[in-house]
Amino acid sequence: MLGPIDAPVTVVEYGDLECPYCRAAAPVLRELVEGSGGQVRLVWRHFPLFEVHPHALTAALAAEAAGAHGLFWPMQELLFSRQDRLTDADLRASASELGIDPDEVVGERAQVHADAVERDYLEGVAAGIRGTPTLLFGGVRYRGPIELDAMRVALGVR
Repeated sequence: MLGPIDAPVTVVEYGDLECPYCRAAAPVLRELVEGSGGQVRLVWRHFPLFEVHPHALTAALAAEAAGAHGLFWPMQELLFSRQDRLTDADLRASASELGIDPDEVVGERAQVHADAVERDYLEGVAAGIRGTPTLLFGGVRYRGPIELDAMRVALGVR
């Protein structure tokens, strides 16, 4: 979660760390939260499109492993900036850069996060999510442009 836990407005993003559209949405969503004066929080849900993005699932596990150290968002930012480099070796390098044991983000040790990633994915499937990024504003699918002003209007925040 990015933003205050008690923010009155919640945006849920179903995303894929290998998705270029999610990468493009990330700075806009960050600005939405950070510029809201505590009114908005963003909750990320993993929805790896593993059939078209071969590294999306391992990237999700790596992000969750980083999250166990309070570093989910920095890892997300790194992975988005390096979408063309998401092999196990690349994920290890990103972990090292953040001060995380590289063995925690790939392989067997990363599998402790598989249930959380699978739960996000299955919740998304059950909710009819088919692509990424999919945004829910207060539980309702947002279908407008991923632009700061449009989202502020839709959320009723300035």
